[in-house]
Amino acid sequence: MSPPIPEVIGTIAELRDRLSLTTQNFAVAGADTRVVLVPTMGALHAGHLALARRARELGDTVVVSVFVNPLQFGAGEDLDQYPRTLDADVSALAELGVPYVFAPTAQEMYPDGAAETRVGAGPVGSLYEGAARPGHFDGMLTVVAKLINIVDPDAVVFGQKDAQQVHLIERMVAELNFRASVDVVPTVREEGGLALSSRNQYLDPVQRESARSLSAGLAAAASVASQGAPAALAAAHAVIDAQPLVKLDYLVVVHPQTFLPVDDDYRGPARMLVAALVGTTRLIDNVPLDIT
Repeated sequence: MSPPIPEVIGTIAELRDRLSLTTQNFAVAGADTRVVLVPTMGALHAGHLALARRARELGDTVVVSVFVNPLQFGAGEDLDQYPRTLDADVSALAELGVPYVFAPTAQEMYPDGAAETRVGAGPVGSLYEGAARPGHFDGMLTVVAKLINIVDPDAVVFGQKDAQQVHLIERMVAELNFRASVDVVPTVREEGGLALSSRNQYLDPVQRESARSLSAGLAAAASVASQGAPAALAAAHAVIDAQPLVKLDYLVVVHPQTFLPVDDDYRGPARMLVAALVGTTRLIDNVPLDIT
């Protein structure tokens, strides 16, 4: 017997009605329900499905949002070309027993056009990915805040691959006193180590092989992290810089609480972030470091 197809909901009012009815039905049965939100931009791959699978572990009622958010795309970025595969996404989520897919239009989310009221990412939002994509994190935090307010979940699930995004969301949730907890799922990788991304489909076979140097470089850094941040950076550079098709944007070791670069003599937990262009495809990755 085929699993039930998730209900695709396009309006905020209808989603709230469905969630209210679900909560009432659980209450009638003498049980509580935990609502878990998985925000995505669609084009789901195994990494996204890992988030949905984790959401099913955390709660009875899972909402996966599929919304390509225009606020987090800058001039010249791939908003129009970003893959949109809603039918395939819904089919994949059906296999996991996800009951609701929230797939609003931009008009539904921003009825008056680009939102004038936005969540500011602060100084960290202008670093790393924020330096390459000005305004990206303000747009991302704004739509996540809207989705949390719409769904009112008990938990919201994100992937560790987007480490700077996770840091900013955790900070926003804490500072704005959202009741939802943030659950972070480890990065899902292809065979060979490349972090899964919707943009990986743009890589040809040669580029994909070169792109694996990012995860290999991070692994090399982790293996020598006990020698300090400079040694970790040197190890990663040795691997990544050897690939002529990989154009490094940044490679940095940051403090996990502030996300600011650590000093050369820093000791303690840290995280290495990397971003690079492989051909015309921008890829990011990260790894925790134990600089003891």
